[in-house]
Amino acid sequence: MNMPIVDTTRSFKPKSEALSILIERGFLHQCTNLEALDEKLAAGSITAYAGFDATQDSLHVGHLLPLMAMRWLQKAGHKPILLVGGGTTRIGDPSFRSESRPMLDEAQIATNLAGIRATVERLFDISEGEGSIVDNAEWLDEFRFLEFLRDFGTHFTVNRMLTFDSVRARLDSQQPLSVLEFCYMMLQAVDFVELAKRFDCQLQIGGSDQWGNIVNGVDLGRRAGLELHGLTLPLLTTAAGSKMGKTSDGSVWLNSDRLSAFNFWQFWRNTADNDVIRYLKLFTELPMGEINRLAKLQGEELNEAKRTLATSVTIIVHGAQAAAAAVEQADALFSQTVSSDTKPTHYLSLASLAKRMGLLELLVKTGFASSNSEARRLVLSGAVRLNNRLVMEEARLISEGDIGAGNQITLSVGKRRKALVAFV
Repeated sequence: MNMPIVDTTRSFKPKSEALSILIERGFLHQCTNLEALDEKLAAGSITAYAGFDATQDSLHVGHLLPLMAMRWLQKAGHKPILLVGGGTTRIGDPSFRSESRPMLDEAQIATNLAGIRATVERLFDISEGEGSIVDNAEWLDEFRFLEFLRDFGTHFTVNRMLTFDSVRARLDSQQPLSVLEFCYMMLQAVDFVELAKRFDCQLQIGGSDQWGNIVNGVDLGRRAGLELHGLTLPLLTTAAGSKMGKTSDGSVWLNSDRLSAFNFWQFWRNTADNDVIRYLKLFTELPMGEINRLAKLQGEELNEAKRTLATSVTIIVHGAQAAAAAVEQADALFSQTVSSDTKPTHYLSLASLAKRMGLLELLVKTGFASSNSEARRLVLSGAVRLNNRLVMEEARLISEGDIGAGNQITLSVGKRRKALVAFV
């Protein structure tokens, strides 16, 4: 079954509100049948899903693109299903990975599922009739091996599966691809069909790396007499060519226990000039008229757009109160008007001072470095300031003499990353 790749530069004028929004804001990369999907979206409410495996206890910025697309669908009157992979997490998606994922035990998967649910519940209305969170273990756990092969194995050919880019990339690099991982695309296809049968789900949304898996689901649905649709989103890279959402300190997490709302706000505030308008379209719900106004700003004025981006995304992910606190903290830190009333961005134990905490350890604990060696490079390069004073001694210890009003110290790396640490 050949699926057309959509060229969104052509003069396609959607009838549906949902597709109009997704195309205008830059969400559409590929679609299995654009015209047919548009007709369905225009005819009435449909159910769509996006899936997330529970490999970590928090989603990250890389997941925010499909989440935002699903939010727009819900705002346009459609019903979202957020599928969590309690079943598929046990295998791991090989798509464009150079090696197998580590196997997780049931306890870790359960912990991760709880963290993902916490994010999803903040971002969507999942009340009855509006949206839902579904775990694919609900049906995958029911399958017996021979029954699964009998019912679904004949619909997949190894010849075709070997043509998918995600599989070819692994094989071309001469890295092993286990039978376990090879079966993942079958399970994702089955997920789509099961959701169609149980919830009348007609659309799957995913990243561009999921195209082969999504096409498999659409094809399997066709064999079962179901008309299903797939839509993929663009792979986001920064203007500098790096993967969006990855920093030197690791992933930009959506849960505040993995990354504070303040550090999350700072990530977006530090967006490159050439990326800010595109990110405003994709990651905020600002009207296009306001985004077009911000697009006209140049030079230092573009900082208004960056602050708007940072605050708008933080409101969506962490809530208005957390976003307001992040703005207040940033204003105090960057204007050097920190007082005892300024809310800290990080809290550490006073006992850590008694244990002679070093500057390198402090940089790691505040998330400015992922390791002592990285922290050492930052210090020796002259990027680190303690209480607004340059520090270049890698063996520097943090003492009570460094602590100011409210048991606080300020820490900065470069001009753009700052923290207010309170010892309690």
